[in-house]
Amino acid sequence: MLLKKRSESKELVVLRYLNTRMELSAKDKFQLSNLEKGYRGEIEFDVLTEKLSEERYIIDDLLLQVNNSYFQIDKVIISGGLIHLLDVKYHEGDFYLESDKFFSVKSGREYKNPVIQLKRSETLFRQLLQNLKLNYLVQASVVFNNPEFTLYQAPMDLPIILPTQINRFLKEINDTPSKLDENHKILANKLLSLHNDKNPYTNLPEYNYEQLEKGMHCRACGSFNTSIKKQHLVCGKCGNSERAENAIIQQIEEFKLLLPEVKITAQSIYEWCNIDINKRRITRVLKKYYKAAGTTSDTYYE
Repeated sequence: MLLKKRSESKELVVLRYLNTRMELSAKDKFQLSNLEKGYRGEIEFDVLTEKLSEERYIIDDLLLQVNNSYFQIDKVIISGGLIHLLDVKYHEGDFYLESDKFFSVKSGREYKNPVIQLKRSETLFRQLLQNLKLNYLVQASVVFNNPEFTLYQAPMDLPIILPTQINRFLKEINDTPSKLDENHKILANKLLSLHNDKNPYTNLPEYNYEQLEKGMHCRACGSFNTSIKKQHLVCGKCGNSERAENAIIQQIEEFKLLLPEVKITAQSIYEWCNIDINKRRITRVLKKYYKAAGTTSDTYYE
């Protein structure tokens, strides 16, 4: 039973929007690429774990805190006799381990060793169970699920699941009988209640309103070569069309996320959309989907 579904991180969504509206640095573009690949890999693995049978609780993307230390777990599978902590990595290409360091063969670039990260998360998770006075067996593994991934020089005793081992790993879980009781339910609900929505380690580039390109971009290709035609926003580059109302809502949500300190008003959204559109249409959308606040002469929306 899936108790918490995965969603895109704030960092990923913000970087996507910024990449559309400004020129990101090479470092930020690299980070965006890594986040996109990582999220894709997690979703692909989620599809596989959806097929697990028996009684199990599955919790995706947990951010927990123990003794002022934060740690993230991509997937928690609570079975009758064992809790699996899984860290999913979607690295592509040839990699090797050397003296606890993790390198790309092609570029020679050193990456964070996922096994070291996993062991830290496992230790903190065990501390959390102790704090909660709960006693469960815990097994932590790093899952490399990109079929184009190869790892050299890895000791056999490392908690690693390679692409060719994933089906066997999941079959082993699936073939193990699992019955959940009230204590498992208490544990799952406690983990959900302790999840942090805000990641303190989110690292976003600095930007301001003036740096961001204004306009209603196409959600299919990202082009600002768009126009409002009756009830639709139409892209002049790829031809994609979507309801104008949905497109306006999308612009409002981007505005909220990128500029949380700026009040949402009909005028601010009108200037943000920067397109030939009647301001009354924007006002209608704001009144329909958002809560009005402030005085009549200074109305803003939340």
